[in-house]
Amino acid sequence: MGAARVSVAVQGGVRVERVDDRAALARAAAEEVVRLAAEAVDGRGTFTLALAGGSTPAALYRLLADPGAPYRDRVRWPAVHAFFGDERAVPPDHPDSNYRMARSALLDQVALASVHRIRGELGAVAAAREYEAELRAHFGSAGFPAFDLMLLGLGADGHTASLFPGSPALLERSRWAADAPGPPPARSRVTLTAPVLEAARAVLFLVAGADKAGALRRWVKPRPGEEPVPAARIRFGAVPRVLADAEAAAGLESPAT
Repeated sequence: MGAARVSVAVQGGVRVERVDDRAALARAAAEEVVRLAAEAVDGRGTFTLALAGGSTPAALYRLLADPGAPYRDRVRWPAVHAFFGDERAVPPDHPDSNYRMARSALLDQVALASVHRIRGELGAVAAAREYEAELRAHFGSAGFPAFDLMLLGLGADGHTASLFPGSPALLERSRWAADAPGPPPARSRVTLTAPVLEAARAVLFLVAGADKAGALRRWVKPRPGEEPVPAARIRFGAVPRVLADAEAAAGLESPAT
């Protein structure tokens, strides 16, 4: 069952769609994945998808994998190549691993063309180097890779992927993947860099919860003199689409229909 959505025109060309709750957000996101996957496979023969970590994307992945939901059979999974936007420097079976979550929720449930995980067990520096080499082997080295869909989240501090406020990784403009410190006491991480996020054909942010309301407002409705959050520092080539539940969108002005 679908959910009513309201489009909001905001600064910076970001398109925000407010939905009632997390369940409605997952359904709206699933519809977008299905649509973009069909478009990519019809046009280019494959669908390259960068997965996000966290509880909000996990609900989307479970919905896509659910044989009783109206999404799984509409995706041509053997044409899908799955990658990751970021990862913690942990083994793949660690509770904090984004790969572990995505594997349990989705990747073990469908037959994909390929899955490209970030080998966090190597340590952040080595894992970033290896992941970039894997990306270049898949996409080629002529310019930054153009993912068909980049799934992203937004942290309470405005970070996306593992590009945190004040992180050197946020300024990286040459590498495709970089080691990145997490906020204390978090583990070190590997992240796709800003130019890779910027090169995506489609960008979809999944934002849920009252703790994200301040960051979302600072991104799309910044006040004079406010320091830009990391998401605002990324110059996306495609207009970012933000799906936000009512709690996360509470800090925005009332939208116009």
